[in-house]
Amino acid sequence: MTPELVDLFAFLRFPSVSTDSRHASDTRACAQWLIEKLSGMELTAKLHETPKHPIVIARNAHVEGRTTVMIYGHYDVQPVDPLNLWDRQPFEPEIRDGRIWARGATDNKGQMLAHILGVEKMLKEEGELPVNLIFLFEGEEEIGSPNLGPFLEAHKDELKCDVIAISDTGMAAPATPTLGYGLRGISCAEVILRGAKGDLHSGLFGGAVANPATAVAQLVASLHDLDGKVTVEGFYDKVREMEPWEREMAANTPGTADEDFLNVTGAPSLFGEQGYTAAERVWARPTLEINGIGGGYQGEGSKTVLPAEAMAKFSCRLVPDQDPDEIFEKLKTHLEKHCPKGVSMEILKEHGGKPYLADPQSGFGLCAQRALKAAFNKQPVLIREGGSIPIVQTFSDILGADTLLLGLALADAQIHAPNENFPVENFEAGIRLNQALLKELANPAN
Repeated sequence: MTPELVDLFAFLRFPSVSTDSRHASDTRACAQWLIEKLSGMELTAKLHETPKHPIVIARNAHVEGRTTVMIYGHYDVQPVDPLNLWDRQPFEPEIRDGRIWARGATDNKGQMLAHILGVEKMLKEEGELPVNLIFLFEGEEEIGSPNLGPFLEAHKDELKCDVIAISDTGMAAPATPTLGYGLRGISCAEVILRGAKGDLHSGLFGGAVANPATAVAQLVASLHDLDGKVTVEGFYDKVREMEPWEREMAANTPGTADEDFLNVTGAPSLFGEQGYTAAERVWARPTLEINGIGGGYQGEGSKTVLPAEAMAKFSCRLVPDQDPDEIFEKLKTHLEKHCPKGVSMEILKEHGGKPYLADPQSGFGLCAQRALKAAFNKQPVLIREGGSIPIVQTFSDILGADTLLLGLALADAQIHAPNENFPVENFEAGIRLNQALLKELANPAN
């Protein structure tokens, strides 16, 4: 095993699940491992405390007149449940079929460490970097980065930079270098419906009092029409349509055809808002998805009860120029208006983040395209991402810098799911990409 893979395996063994308080010490230990790794590269590295998980900052000695580049990543990971669906222990990494299998392999430890190792290799080979570098790694991305915005505000002068690079997105297709220039935003919520003070016998009380499980099903059904269009009033009011060149790009980019979506997902057919391809829906149309729904007995066999409460969890993926707070209020109004009789309702606002859109043909965007071509020996494609990195627009708002989205993840990486994986060749390409990118960004006018 190469020294680079040894480092990655050590990084992956930390169960740094940010949402689970039982893993708080593991998450901190992971951050401390980063400090030791970065300090060993003769970078100045510091652990910054937050109300939850620490932020890691590292930098080289800055030279006046050089481009200042921030590289962002996150060392926290998603929960591993359901554990029984994993082929192996999620925090015991393994290489099989040319891929690294572990939680965090793609999201985001593999992609993030590739940048660290690229810097390490350049420092060993050339003695210095051609740019002023700031590494910023957080441990709360998977819970919406609640403390990173305030941290940026408090440290914006010392974190001032010309451009930001992130590898936490996807490639359009295998062996296809990809520059992302847009991200969807997000607005999450949960609704809880309550009926009687406790579960009731369905024979003695059914038909006399409301059933919260039935009510939550009715409420969820009110959110879309039969073609999947969101029925929340005003939901589409501020949606910015794609430019003609973007629709042409979506139609001709590898991995974005409707049949590609079917192959990756294994779904029997595609479904969604009429008038758009699958790629266009994912790139540039907003959605309202049900992420979880439940209530009542879930065990084997029958238990004839009226549950006392039921719930549903929602996430809205947003596009320019939608605002997550405005969308939450529209959703809240809809839920209150359509709440069935006989139940009380509680609506919880969860994390949110703004959509992001940049010009891929800007000076730094062209630098990224040249670096991708050098790393993969192939002309890159340009895409918008269907996922969300809420902090990216915050970077723009606070630091005034655009972000380059240099995705190394494949569509079948199983991020957020059992059996997450990352191709070894993509990990190695990420190391090359980092070195090419820093050289290009050092001379953006070329």
